[in-house]
Parts: sequence; C-alpha cells; structure tokens
Amino acid sequence: MSSNSGKNGRKPPLVADRRQTRKPPTPKKKAPTKPKAAARRTASKRKAPVRKGPVGWLTGLVRWVIGLIWRVTWRLGFVTAMIIGLAVLYFTTTLPEHTALLDARTRGSVTLLDRDGKIFAWRGDQFGGQITADTVAPALRDAVIATEDKRFRWHPGIDPKGIASAIRINLREGRGPLSGHGGSTITQQTAKLLCLGVEYDATQWKTEAEYEADCRRTTIGRKIKEAVYAMAMEVKFTKDEILTIYLNRAYLGAGARGFEAASERYFGKSANSVNVAEAAMLAGLLKAPSTYAPTSNLERAQNRAALVVSLMEDQGYISTAEAQNAITNPATLSEAAAARAGGYYADWVMETGPKFLTRDTTEDVVIRTTFDQRLQTAAEEAMKEIFATKVREWSEAQAAIVVMSADGAVRAMVGGRKTKVSGAFNRATMAWRQPGSAFKPFVYAAAMDLGFTPYATVVDEPITIDVPGSGPYTPKNYTNDFKGRVTLVEALKDSLNIPAIRVSESVGRDAVRDIAAGFGIESDIAQGPAIALGSSETTLLEITGAYAGILNGGTSVKPYGLMELRLQGDDTPLIGQTGGLGERVISEDAARNLIFMMSRVVEDGTGRRAKLPDREAAGKTGTTQAARDAWFIGFTADYVAGVWMGYDNNTPLTGVTGGGLPAEIWHETMVRVHEGLPARPLPMAHPAPPANTPKAPNAQPRNNKQKEKEREQLLLNVLRSIFD
Repeated sequence: MSSNSGKNGRKPPLVADRRQTRKPPTPKKKAPTKPKAAARRTASKRKAPVRKGPVGWLTGLVRWVIGLIWRVTWRLGFVTAMIIGLAVLYFTTTLPEHTALLDARTRGSVTLLDRDGKIFAWRGDQFGGQITADTVAPALRDAVIATEDKRFRWHPGIDPKGIASAIRINLREGRGPLSGHGGSTITQQTAKLLCLGVEYDATQWKTEAEYEADCRRTTIGRKIKEAVYAMAMEVKFTKDEILTIYLNRAYLGAGARGFEAASERYFGKSANSVNVAEAAMLAGLLKAPSTYAPTSNLERAQNRAALVVSLMEDQGYISTAEAQNAITNPATLSEAAAARAGGYYADWVMETGPKFLTRDTTEDVVIRTTFDQRLQTAAEEAMKEIFATKVREWSEAQAAIVVMSADGAVRAMVGGRKTKVSGAFNRATMAWRQPGSAFKPFVYAAAMDLGFTPYATVVDEPITIDVPGSGPYTPKNYTNDFKGRVTLVEALKDSLNIPAIRVSESVGRDAVRDIAAGFGIESDIAQGPAIALGSSETTLLEITGAYAGILNGGTSVKPYGLMELRLQGDDTPLIGQTGGLGERVISEDAARNLIFMMSRVVEDGTGRRAKLPDREAAGKTGTTQAARDAWFIGFTADYVAGVWMGYDNNTPLTGVTGGGLPAEIWHETMVRVHEGLPARPLPMAHPAPPANTPKAPNAQPRNNKQKEKEREQLLLNVLRSIFD
C-alpha cells in the first residue's frame, strides 16, 4: 500500500498546501562588545572613585580654583576687550583728518639772512612745510621704519613682541621695565607727539616746553592710554597717513620740527631729495636729537647714521653696495649749517626786533640783516689765534669783538670765546663795563668842536680838584710821572690822564657829557671830574658805535643789524631798517682833527700793536682801574672794530692793558677783515705844528651854567688858599 493513501484506503483529495504566514523572528539582543583596551582604561578612569582623604581634598580644591580662575579670566577678558573697544571707538571719533595734525606749533620760526641774502641762522621752531609718506624720498621713509619700527606695516598700533623685548632689555640693563627702551611703535610715538589728543592751553601751562614735557611723561596709565590712542589711529588712518603725521611732527634738533625742516636745516635741501646717507643721518636723530645733531658733533652723527644704514641693509631696504657707498661717503652739513655763524649776532638781532615778531612770534618770519659771514669768520679766527698763542691755556679771561661800518651797520659780533653758541651771555651787548681811557676821544672831541687844534698845549702836572660831597680828587697818570707841557695830540696818543681831566674841566663836563651822549653813550655818565677817564659804564657795542660817529665825520649813528622783516611767503616788509645815521654831534672839521689825533695813537702811541701793515688806522686804548677791563676801539676808512677783554667776575687782568692783547686781537681781526680790499686813506686832517704852539685850551664855557660853575670853583680855590 502506498504510503500516500489515507484512512479507509481512500486517497486524499488533491489540494494545494495551505500557506502559513510566519512572524519574523525577533532579533536577539547582541551582547555588548568588549571595549578596546584604551577605551576600557578611559572608562575605568572615569569610573574611578574620588580619592578620599587629604590628597583628594587638595586635588579637588586645585581643580575648583583653576576653574574659578578660568571663569573669572574669560569674563574679565571679555569685559576688558569691550572697554578697550569702546575706548578705541571713542578716540576714533575725536580724531580730525590727518592733514590737520601735521603742524601744531604754537610758536613760529625766524630765518635770518645775511647781507647777501643767504641763511646763516634760525630761531624758534622751524617747520619746513608739509611732506607726505608718498612724496618723501623712499630712502628716508625706509630709514625711519627700519630704525624705529620694523613691523610698522603689520601691527595694529602696538607691538607686543617689541614691548616684551624692550622690557627684557631694560631689566637686563638694571633699569625699571618702563625706563630706557620703550618698545613704542611709530604709531605710539605719533600718539605721544599728538599728546594723546590734549591740545596746548596757555592758561594751563606756563610754557610750551612744560606742556611738551608733560606729554613725554611715562607712567603705566599713560602707556595704556597711549596704546588705546594708537589703536584708534590705526582704525582712523592708513599706515601712510600715520607715517605722514610722524614725518611732519618729529623733533630733530636745532629747532627743526619735521623732516623737511631738518633736511633744510642740516643739508640745505628738501626731504624729498635726500640720498641714503642723508636719510640715515636724519633717521638717526630720532633716538636723541640734541645728542646726534650734526651741528653739535658731526662725527657722532655720522657714526649713528652708519648704524642706521646697517639696519636698512639687514632689513632689505638697500643693497650691500648701496650700504657700503653710504658708509664710505657719509652725509655732511650744508655751508650755512657747517658755519653755525652769528650765534651772538642772531640773538642780538632777535632782541632788537619787536617781541611778537621775533622771540614770541606765532608766524614764520624772515629777517634780512647786515651780517657778513666773511667778517664774522675773520673775527672768530682772530680771537682764537691770540688766545691760542698769547694767553695761558688755563686762563678764564674772556673777550668780545664788534665789527661795523661807519653808518652803524653791524657786520660781525663775537660775544665770548665760545663762538658756536645760541642764547649765551653776550659780552658785546650785555656786559656793562667802564671804558677807561677809551672814553678820552669824547673829551678831545669837545675841545676840537670848540675850535682848538691838535697842537694846542696843556700842562701835565699834579692837580687836585675838590669834589663836593667826596673831598679832594688827585688823579695820576698810568706811568706815575708828569710830562710838563704837552700838545693835545701827545696827551691823547700817550693816554695821559691829567691833561684829559684839565681839558674836560676847561671845556666843561656838561659839554663832554653832551657829546658822548650825542654819539650814543646812553648810560648814566658820571658827574665828577673822573668823567674824563671813563668812569661811567658802557657796552662794547655802544662805544664802538660812538667811534663810528667819529669816522663818518661827526654824525651820530645807531648800531643796527635788522634791515628788513617780513612774513615768510610775503614780499612786502613789515619793518624796515632799524638804525643808521642820526644827527650831527660835532663839526666835520672837529671830527677830521680828532681822527688825526687818534691815528697817532696807532702810529706811535699806546696802540702801536694795532698798527696795520698796508693802510691807515686810528683808535684808542682803554684800561680801567686795577686792569679789570682792557679795550681797543679803532677804525680804518672802511670798518670800525671794538675789542674788550676781561673776566666775567671782574678779576683784574694780569699784565694786560688795552694796548696789549686787545690791540693785538684788533690787529688780527682787521688784517683778516681787509683781505682783498684796496687801501683807502682815513678822512682826517693833516695839521702842521705851528711855530708858536698855543697854550692849553681855556675856551669860554658853552653856556652860562658852565660859566657859573667855573666861577664857583674859582672862588672855592681862592678861599681855600686863604684859610689853609
């Protein structure tokens, strides 16, 4: 039987198998895979129980403190950043356009021109004109960046790396962290030049110098404000605009504000055309303008420039060949800057002009003067020659020289042995001293004006004059002897005191005083008989001007140096010549006779050492009591010159009289002054000695007042002879 048969032997019906829907098997949960070794270790650490005990407590505390610091630090940093950002934004809104910040001087400048129109001196703050980072010589722009801030093009106004380096150097050199090297960027330096936006206020600061000193103060607070202000400038201005402000405002010594003024001052050219060597010297000034100014020490300035050239080469601004050429051929000063002429003269001219246009000017002023640089050099060299060869090396004696024309135009002035100075004590104009016998020409001028001749005679013998309130006055000659009867020309050439007093008493002290004052001796002239011996004080400039009046024929002169003052850029002068010829004091004949008498002083009198080899000269020596002052004043047909010698503290000179070293200085000066000039005769008379020389002058007084005084004196003498 088939196995397919069903029950009862019947076959089952043929039907398809019934399909059954199966439920998908439920996936079994996979057992977690075991972590890798590193993961297991990490998990193990995370699950590691916190240590208990002191170690665990200390570890937790450290973690808490670190977390606290972090939370406080980032919050504080965020707040600080917000404050700095707001401060930068504030300063940015206060900054004007960069063109308004190029020249903020409160004082102007004065440029002085000599008689030929050449610059010889500057005073005040010079501003040469606006330059830009685009127009300035590329070498100068590169030199400034290489020297002051090599990362200038990339930093945001402050350079943390530079600051850290500066602090490290300061500490290593034993200074405070903010002393010495500052690590300031060019932007920070510009911010300081702008005084962090604080403008000069005359009501708050006594002087501009005090204001600038306060701007340069270095404190932590100011450094922070400076950094913020610098970042604000970086936001407001481009790098080139910041550099432009810096180039125009930096102080570079000798009163020069900005590189244009400095380039004109030292090299006589624009900053737009300087070469590598000149650019390096200018950039080198930024470290210490007064120390490295080439007018102070050219060699030191050149050495500093060589260092700048090396920096430029190291930073790739110039080639090795260019660097070598700049070092081999260093920058030199212009002719005017090298001469540094007329320091005393320039100071004097500044004093003679109105204060608001000279010492305190707010404008840029140009003054044309009578100054002659050749004559100035002659005077300076003459003084140096005599002091180098005739004066003891350790001597502190001083001297002064004035050279002028017969009309009072001052051509040269030396106010002391140090000639390259500015603002120094000027012994030619400020030292009031007794002229001694250099005053005697005014005594004899009075006699000549009254009609006496050089060959009139006077008795050189003892004399005593009673001076009311002072008692008897008995003068003596320098030689302590007496010559008897002498002519007036002999009395002057040998500088005899008693004849001078006799002549003064004869013509009248008032007449002598009037003539001296007429010629320009403005000091309070003595009242007593000693007036004839120069007991009143005067200055070298004043008495030299008085002698100029004798040379020009008896007409007074007012010494002057200022010929024309105008504002820079204007053609119309504001002030013209400030001195010159004045009124007639004595007759021309009297002047010619007096010049003849003074010529004998030089020819064979006390002033023989002043004699010139190729031309006529006239003058007078002067030595005061105890030889505290020694003078020689004289002239040729072309120039008048005066020399004074003495000590500033009135110490008596040793072995020096007016006919000695002062006459020799005068001689050396005039030899140099007249180089190349044709010899001209003096405008003097040539009187012949008469056969019968008249007696001493007994001229009638010039007025009734003098006549009354003489009668009173005569009566006193008679009464004294009766009652003695």
